[in-house]
Parts: sequence; structure tokens; C-alpha cells
Amino acid sequence: MQPAPPAALQLAQRLRQLRQQWPEVSLTQQKLAKAFSVEERLAAATVSSWESHSAPKLPPRHRLLAYARFFATKRSVEAAPVLLALEDLTAEEEAVYKALETELLGLRSAVAGEFAEEDLAFSRSWHFTDTGPITLVCAELPVEQTGPLAKPSNPNFTALHAFADADSLIELFGHIRAENPLMTVHFRIPTKVEPDDLTGHVVLIGGVIWNKITGRLSDMAGLPVKQLIDPKFRSGDPFVAKIEGKDHEFLPTWMDREGGILTEDVGLLVRVPNPLNSSRTLTICNGIHSKGVYGAVRTLTDARLREVNERYISTHSGGSDSFAILMSVKVIMDTVITPDFNSDGVVLYWWSPQGTRA
Repeated sequence: MQPAPPAALQLAQRLRQLRQQWPEVSLTQQKLAKAFSVEERLAAATVSSWESHSAPKLPPRHRLLAYARFFATKRSVEAAPVLLALEDLTAEEEAVYKALETELLGLRSAVAGEFAEEDLAFSRSWHFTDTGPITLVCAELPVEQTGPLAKPSNPNFTALHAFADADSLIELFGHIRAENPLMTVHFRIPTKVEPDDLTGHVVLIGGVIWNKITGRLSDMAGLPVKQLIDPKFRSGDPFVAKIEGKDHEFLPTWMDREGGILTEDVGLLVRVPNPLNSSRTLTICNGIHSKGVYGAVRTLTDARLREVNERYISTHSGGSDSFAILMSVKVIMDTVITPDFNSDGVVLYWWSPQGTRA
């Protein structure tokens, strides 16, 4: 067995120091694991593996954020150990939390630089470590494109018949609920959105034509990728991004000149701070057509590919939580194939605060 890199041992030692920093409190690995399990089940053996003297495992990023919150205040251990919400910290405690967050994530970055890529624990973009809530805002079909079951007067009325990207909504709603079982998760069409829905974690599904909130929040967030509303296109609206100072259009591919069979759509996945509440996130899953939207959603929900795609994002974002990625979404026999960011030609455009590439 290869010896653990020095940075890994340093992180493990720091985690042990934090757990033992209050000598008058008997904070065992089991008690700490139980406290952390309020958000996501954690075994004491896993805590032990993070503190190992010889072969420590690398904790996921969200677990280190939990460490920072827990050890930001002694109130965490005044009674039974409890993981307080970030909103419950005082200003002084929040300053300690920020310092610990910077320290622990810095140590983790140093470890990541010493481990081989396959050894790194991958992040989980759809797991949130705060109290939420999460609101999914899905594009709404025009009335003329809805069927009879979308009419409330119909005895078989089904509200989802008014949702333009129902496949994407169902896929993503189920995944987010599974990742955040204790968090409130809503879904809305734009016309049903309340102001409070926009100040938690917001997930926008669908494009600027049928989801006006997508265009508004995209502009407020200053995203480098735009979706044009251009009447010359028969269906769908293209994406535009600047590459080396020039606007570049991203268009779908059709099997025939008449555009009858879609073979390759373009999807957009964005994660940035919510411009209406910087402590929460804004995520956009968009596409030129609904198949592109679904492809963008599946990149981080598909059990076979989400791990490698998460690693791609972590590797290319340089530690930033913000990114935008335009991708090719292959369509075979009318079925969307989940994009693999590591495959040639899939990533069409990448942006993060660390740099842009096409």
C-alpha cells in the first residue's frame, strides 16, 4: 500500500483536532456521525476513515462544510450534539464558520492535487447542506399546445399537462427529493411562482420562450451564454456565447435538410449564486428543444454517468461553485443519450470564473 500523501494526513489530523478541541466534552466519532446524519446518514466508520492516521479517506466537500458549521460554535455540543443550520449562527459564529470553511476546503484542494483523479470523492451537485427550500420552475406550454386534460374543467384534469418539460421535471424532482429528504422541494410553472419561491435554491427548467423567468434571472446573473429569440429558426432558439471576443451560435443537427428528424440537440447546464439571494444557488437546465433540456438534466442524475460528469465539473471549475456548460445531446431513434462530458465533441463551450474554453 502506498503511504498517504502529506496533505491527506494533515487534513485527517485537523479533523481529529476539531473533534477533540473541547476536552470537557466526550465527542466520539459515533456522536459526531449521528449529529451529521440529520441531513444525510453517516456511519461512524466513515468518520473514522477520514481521521485515519495511516490511510485517510478524502471527505466530500459538503461534509467539510458540515464540519465548519458544527465546530463554528460550542452550542453544537451544549446538549446532545446537533448540527445547527447556517441561518442559526450568530454573526461571530458565522465568521468562525467562514474561516473553517476556507481552511478545510483549502486542505481538501491540496489533497486533491496529490491524489490520482480516480481516488477523489466526487461532489454531488444536487445535494444541499443548508435548509433550502428548493423550487423548480418549469416551462409552461402555450394554451394552444395543451390537450384537453390540461383544462381544470375537465373531470380528468392533470396539472402536469401544462408543463412543457414534464420528463425533465419528473426526473429532476425525484432526484433532488432523494438527495435532500428533509428539505422542502416545490415545483411551479412561471405563472404560479410566488416571490418567496425565487429566494431559495432555484432550478429553472426550459428556455426563454416558455419560461420567462429563465431569461430574467439569466440576465441578472450576468451569464456569458444567451438564448436568442430569432423568428428565422423553424423550431427552438439557438444559444450564443462569445469565443475569443466573437459571438458564436450553437445549433442543433437534423438528419435531413427539411429538419424532420433531430439527431443532435444542444443542452445548457448552469450553476451560479442566486442573484436574488447569494447564499442560495441558481441552476438552469435548458436546451434548444426539450430533448436538449432532458439531456442537460440527465448529466447529473444518470446513475452510470453522473459521477464522471461531476468529476469533470470539479476538475475544470478550479474550486469554483459557478459554471456554465453547453453540450451536444445525441438523439438516437428519438431517444436522448445522456451526455458524457469526457467524450470528444460533447462539451461545446465551458465557462467558470477560472476561465472559458470552447
